[in-house]
Parts: sequence; C-alpha cells; structure tokens
Amino acid sequence: MITLKSVSLRRGAKILLDQATATLNPGERVGLVGRNGVGKTTLFALFDGSLHEDAGEFSRPATWRLAQVVQEMPSSGLSATDFVIEGDQALLAAQRQVQLAESEGSDGERLANAYLALHDAGAHDAQARAQALILGLGFKTIELNNPVDSFSGGWRMRLQLARALMCPSDLLLLDEPTNHLDLDALVWLETWLKRYTGTMVVISHDREFLDAVTTVTLHLDNGKLTRYGGNYSTFEETRAQQIDLQQNAYLKQQEKIAHLQSFITRFKAKATKARQAQSRVKALERMERLAPVLTSADFTFEFKEPANLPNPMLVMNNACFGYPPPVDAPAGTPPTVIVQRVNRSVMAGQRIGILGANGQGKSTLVKTIARALPCSSGTISEGKGLNIGYFAQQELDVLRPHETPLQHLLRLAKECLPTGQGDREQDLRSFLGTFNFSGEMVKQTVGTMSGGEKARLVLCMIVWQRPNLLLLDEPTNHLDLATREALAMALNEFEGTVMLVSHDRSLLRSVCDEFWLVTRGGMEDFTGDLDDYQRYLLDEAKRIRESLRESLKCENRPPRRLPRSGGDSGTPGKLKTLQREQGHIEKRLLDLQQEQHTLEARLSTPLSAQELADSGRRLNQIALELSALEEQWLTLSEQIDRATPSVPS
Repeated sequence: MITLKSVSLRRGAKILLDQATATLNPGERVGLVGRNGVGKTTLFALFDGSLHEDAGEFSRPATWRLAQVVQEMPSSGLSATDFVIEGDQALLAAQRQVQLAESEGSDGERLANAYLALHDAGAHDAQARAQALILGLGFKTIELNNPVDSFSGGWRMRLQLARALMCPSDLLLLDEPTNHLDLDALVWLETWLKRYTGTMVVISHDREFLDAVTTVTLHLDNGKLTRYGGNYSTFEETRAQQIDLQQNAYLKQQEKIAHLQSFITRFKAKATKARQAQSRVKALERMERLAPVLTSADFTFEFKEPANLPNPMLVMNNACFGYPPPVDAPAGTPPTVIVQRVNRSVMAGQRIGILGANGQGKSTLVKTIARALPCSSGTISEGKGLNIGYFAQQELDVLRPHETPLQHLLRLAKECLPTGQGDREQDLRSFLGTFNFSGEMVKQTVGTMSGGEKARLVLCMIVWQRPNLLLLDEPTNHLDLATREALAMALNEFEGTVMLVSHDRSLLRSVCDEFWLVTRGGMEDFTGDLDDYQRYLLDEAKRIRESLRESLKCENRPPRRLPRSGGDSGTPGKLKTLQREQGHIEKRLLDLQQEQHTLEARLSTPLSAQELADSGRRLNQIALELSALEEQWLTLSEQIDRATPSVPS
C-alpha cells in the first residue's frame, strides 16, 4: 500500500503538504481532487519518486511497477504503433535479454529463460494490443503506421496516454487524462480503466468521469489530505454535510466563548465572583478552538442579454462542410468534404449538443458556421444582426502570450466599437474583475498563466462581445470543476442560442435539450439521451476492434493471386514464373505460421531448459523469416501487376 505519515512538502516558500496523512490500498481507484494550485500534480511527483518529502514518512512498495503519462510533448520518428509498444517496459527488457543471451552464445538454460520471459511479456500480441489502444483513443486505422511527429500536439498526447496504458503496472498515475479526448475516446477510456486491476490515482475536473472510474476520493485542501469512501458525487455530499456540521459547531462554540468572556468581563473585579471568573478563564484556555469554515469563493458570471435575436439564426441549405485544398495544390483541386448535404435551421433559443465519433466532422461544422472555414458547397444564410461568440478547441493558441488581459480587452474594444467609443480602461478593469482577474493579474502576461486562467480570459472576451449565438467547441478542457459549473449556470441563463461540442457529459446534460449526430458523412437527429449515445459509441469501438483483428489475420495470410483473363502481353513465361514463385512463398508462409502456433502452444507446457531454449530460438527465427517472406511476396505482387495484361474493354 501507499502510506503518508505526517508528510510535509514544500515548493519554494509555499507549503503544499502540512503533516498530511493518508493510506491508499492495493487495487483502489482513487480520485485526487482539490482546487487548482493546491499541489495535486506535485503530490504525483512524490508518488512517482521524482520529489521527496521534506518531513514525515512516505512509502510505496518497491516492487510496484509504475505507469504514468509523461506530460512533455513527445517527438519521435517511430510509427504510432511502435511508439506505443515501447511503453511496455517489461517487453522491452525481455527483448534486450534475448538479444544479449543470443549475442553472448549463452547456455541452453539462460536462453530458455530469456525466450520464456519474452513469451510471458506478450511479444506475440504486442502489436495487436498497441493498435487496440491507439484505435480506442480515436485514431484511424490508416494512421497506425504514421510517424509520431506527423501528428498535432493533442494527438501526440493521446499517444502518450496509449503508451502509459500499454505498460503493465501496479500503480497508474493519470493527470487530467481526458483533456485531449473527444467523447467517444473518453467513453472507451472509462471502459478500459474499469477493467484495470492495479492501484490507480487520477486527477480530473470531469465529474462524470470521476464518478465512473473511482471508488475512493482523496481531497487535498489547505495542505491536508482527507480520504473519503466513494466517488466524486459521494465525496461532494459527504463534504457538504461535514461543512454544515463544522460551521454549526463553530457558531455554537463562538456563542459559548462570548458567554464565558462576558461573565469574566463582568465579574473578574468582584471578590465574591473572582473564583468563578478564574475558572472560566481556565476553561477558555483549555478549549480547543474550532476553525471557521473557509471555502473558496464561488466563481460566477453571466452572458449579457443579446442586443437582438434573429429568428432563424441561420439556415443551412444543401450545405457541405470540409477543408479547402492546400495552397500548393494544383489548380482545380476540389475541397475535401467531410459532412455533406445538410439542410437545417438554427432557431433563437435552441440548445443543441453536437455529437459524433472522432473524425466525423463536428469541429469542421462548427468552424464553418463560425466563418473560420468556407462552406464547401451549398449555402449558410445568416439572420440579420447575427453576432457569434466562438470558443474554438485551439482558442487558447490565439491569445497573445506577451500581452496582458487588460491589453487583450483594450484591443477587442478598439476593434468592436466605433472610433472614439471604446470602453474606459477602468470599466474594462472592472469587467475583468468579474472573471477573477483583479489587482495585478490584469497586468500579468498571458504566457505566464495556467491553462484554466487562459480559458477564463477567452470566456471573458466572448461575454464582453455580447453574442446571440454561442459556438463552443470543447470549452471545458482547461477549466476546473467550479468554473465548469459557473459556465453551465451562465449557459442555462443565456437568452440566445447555444451549439455545443463537448466531452463533458455533465455540461451536455445540464445545457442541451436536443442533440445532432454527425456521422458517416451526414447529420441526423439523435433521439436518445447521452446514455444511449455512450452505448452507440461502445458498439462502434467494438466494430472497429473486430475489423482490426480481421485485417491483422489477412496480413498474416496473403491471398493467392489468380491470373487475370485477357490477352497475351508477350511475356507469358515471365508471368507464369512470377506466379509460381509467389505460390511457393505462400505455401512457405502457411507452413511457418502453423509451426509458430504449434511452438507457442508448446511453451505453455512443462519443458526442459534445453527444449525451452530451442523453442524460443526457433520462434525468433520464424519471426525473422516471416517478415522477409512477406516483403518478397509484396515485391512479387507488384511485379505480377506490371506483367499482367489489362482486361480488354
């Protein structure tokens, strides 16, 4: 188990843990919660051994294998599949031992143990396991062999997550694992984590995710750790009750203190009452004072009433959504269309949740409505006076890191208002204060702010523009629970129209009253609720996994190519020779695959050291020969294609 006994931990002058005590038992799934900045990520550094306690005792079983998501952005020329396979440290270690034993010409027993360890580490299905993780997190089948460096930052972080899940572990540390995920990937991750048998500690601001995957909650507040049984909702209920009890006890104690103090003040000078007064002084001195309940101030905001509400807000007529051709594409290259032939109207006051598996075009749809992308074909007609407030997934990137919040708002006022009508600086300062940018924070450069503070600034700028249509694409990625709840309240009171893409199911449930499903190149109404949608996503994920298994089977069993009908190309002898050679290779491939399966089954039975070594060595040889033969088969296939005449039309 993991134990902390009176542990203190500092970061610079700040005390993050102050004589904190807690115990985590094997197999528990723990949600680590607390306000931003209290030290949750620093506590993870204590768990993984990169930081050590300043006082007290911390212990973690030395034999426990650790897996966690590295927060640095990966850079690698490896394929996505190979990069994730490298996350299996036990497999890599076993491969190194086999290579070392072979290169040193070791005895049979050492070789046998090395080969057996390699088999036990799952070398035979490592590729399939890695690819199942990659596909589950939202990648396409055609991307499995793309180099890591070809993906954007968010997708590379998904690969980091897959790499951590690939590693067999006894302790899994996950710090905000859902930030870069769509809802379909999030549902898949929840299912995976529910099957995890080790000890898991997760930091997250997603209420439904925490409720789904955790059974214990560890609350970090004011340097203390408090353990609660149950998931986040249970913790919230229990803590609310404790706060009420603590506050009531504190108020009663204050009444008692006031009563004692009043008696002492009145009678300490009277000789007849001096003894009683003195006993009350001692009672006050002995009293263990209760602290008042100190909770973080609630953050709330509201959207201003729109200046007008056009109805309909916009009309899509046979609209197609996609991307224009690259700048360097040949003239006449058509756009890439993802969503086609949409005929819809968006009315004033609608609350629309946009659903769809990863890659189906949700963000493309929202970007086009927000005028960030052109409509590929068809039309999008806007109502008179339409004023869009757009929160893009990458909105944080458009903030200027060297400018302050005040400079951002001053620039926005200059751009949006007629000349000479910009808001006074003091008014803008006051407005920033309503979003918790007060005092010196209005002059702090954005580049030094946390992701949550940047997201709050973007919301502040949207609210200031007084929109009547809100387009929100994953607005909660960097928001803590308090700010997410404030956003939900503000959206529910907003009088305009909301179109929302989000993996935060709590936000979707509380804000949206209808759902549009983007799927298979089109858009349709989704008549079920979010629970129905989760089942739909799990069915889709299962279909993809089964398709992958089939494709892997086909890769290991190349089909026999039949001669095409048609005329003579003038080289019938050469064509027949190539086909005959390919037939020999196919027969050899089938023979080797059969031998491979037989040897793998044999390794699970009792064998002598020499038999184990021989079997392991032969398996390695088969793997190498299979790889070489598959390359030859592909080369011959290309040569046969070139030598085979076309069928006359």
